[in-house]
Amino acid sequence: MRSRRRARDATGRDFAGKVAVVTGAGSGIGRATALLLSSLGAKVHVSDLDGDGAETVSAAIEAAGGQGVAHAVDVTEPATVESLAERVFGEDGAVDVLHNNAGIGHAGRVEDTTLEDWQRVLSVNLMGTVHGIHSFVPRMLKQGRPGHVVNTSSGLGLLASAQLAPYCASKFGVVGLTEALNAELSPQGIGVSAICPGIIDTPITQAAVLRGEQLTRTQATQDFYRRRGASPETVAEAVVEAIVRGRMIQTVPRWHVDPGWIVKRISPRASQLLSRRLPELMNGR
Repeated sequence: MRSRRRARDATGRDFAGKVAVVTGAGSGIGRATALLLSSLGAKVHVSDLDGDGAETVSAAIEAAGGQGVAHAVDVTEPATVESLAERVFGEDGAVDVLHNNAGIGHAGRVEDTTLEDWQRVLSVNLMGTVHGIHSFVPRMLKQGRPGHVVNTSSGLGLLASAQLAPYCASKFGVVGLTEALNAELSPQGIGVSAICPGIIDTPITQAAVLRGEQLTRTQATQDFYRRRGASPETVAEAVVEAIVRGRMIQTVPRWHVDPGWIVKRISPRASQLLSRRLPELMNGR
């Protein structure tokens, strides 16, 4: 019989007996969050478009003595997300943590960006989050115990960048969605948080769609993220902190995101200058 693991860490966080669902959990931030929540005692439903990736993470959870269930899910397909919710609630009866994390990257000037690019980025990053909320939150409201929804946005959901219009539109949308839902749902026991990461060393830079001059800088961008990027585990810790502390907006690492966010709030004109400069900074120039 598998021995029970200690579900409480040094900071007193305890997810023993909790049920978590993490989308985009086959790699990067989602993988790190799934592993951390499991280490703190939660049963984790590991969802990813890449079914093999989800199976690998679930197997790692099981090998460490936790409970992991893998699901191959395309968050752009509402029927598939609905089937995930039906299966999870049918099996466990409740969801304590829903992390809408699946996302893709895109960079390029607007004249180089296709309509299909716009549709794909918004479909995954924004509507994928909406689909998770639509299928899970009504059930969470009826489950008889509180819960928490975490939506992965970006530092670029707080401060825009030139040559990243579709991505910024999707991530600003996630922040607005989070703020509206938290106002509505928190009095009913469902907290809602937006995680806004800065430069994070994940596979998203390798899978991102790049257009025009951004395509010629692919290697420079990937090298910059490897050199300067924080680890996915850092973001996972921020996810847990947002849940435990009930934070609506959680930036991570704060020194990546907060200075630009503060500049925007103080001086929109200055923030526009920074937004024009960001593509060069992210290319390591």
